[in-house]
Amino acid sequence: MTAPAQRPSVADGPPVPETGRGAVPLWNIANILTLVRLALVPVFAVLLLHADGRETWWRLAAAVMFMIASFTDRLDGQLARERGLITDFGKIADPIADKALMGTALGSLSALGMLWWWVTVVILVREFGITLLRFWVIKYGVIAASRGGKLKTLLQALAIWIYVLPLGAVPGLGWLTWVSTVIMTAALVVTVVTGGDYVLQAIRLRRSARTTPLQPAAAAQLTTSSGPNADGAAAAERAAK
Repeated sequence: MTAPAQRPSVADGPPVPETGRGAVPLWNIANILTLVRLALVPVFAVLLLHADGRETWWRLAAAVMFMIASFTDRLDGQLARERGLITDFGKIADPIADKALMGTALGSLSALGMLWWWVTVVILVREFGITLLRFWVIKYGVIAASRGGKLKTLLQALAIWIYVLPLGAVPGLGWLTWVSTVIMTAALVVTVVTGGDYVLQAIRLRRSARTTPLQPAAAAQLTTSSGPNADGAAAAERAAK
């Protein structure tokens, strides 16, 4: 008599991925906004650099593009946190899109002779340096985002937006160029100060971790957070907005 065929159990084959309610879809509104911002970066650069920045309407269009991209920078992180749409892809793509937008804007303004190159270099070195610093100390803990970091982002975006506007083509608005210079100076100061503060936080974090032995549960948690996607560092990047 032939034995009835048995239905294979989960243990007999490869593990079945979980697709319950807790699964966050990759194509969600937060990630789509991040991709939109990334796609707007080359469009913004072309509009700003067209005819060496001398075309009024092209400059105006570039200013609109930068404003939209900056708005998505704020919105995608907020939606991801409020609606529980945080994904590994978003953790990686979001800071890349942020740095691409700011780096392109600052580099383009310097290429047009509107912003000193050393200002662009200082800001970009700080931005990329702090991002690397977060990943460097992630096994010891997460460097919390400060209010100064959020103020830095706001000042940088506002100064860049005013720089991009074709103020010279509008009679009576030339004085706003000085306003953008003042705001960019303030942004540069806050950028350097907050960068130094983050470095001090990282040093204290490492020293504290070396002198204070971790409990088994805490060690396991840090090991999990310092995986391939470095969840803690990426989360801090999003919170800094």
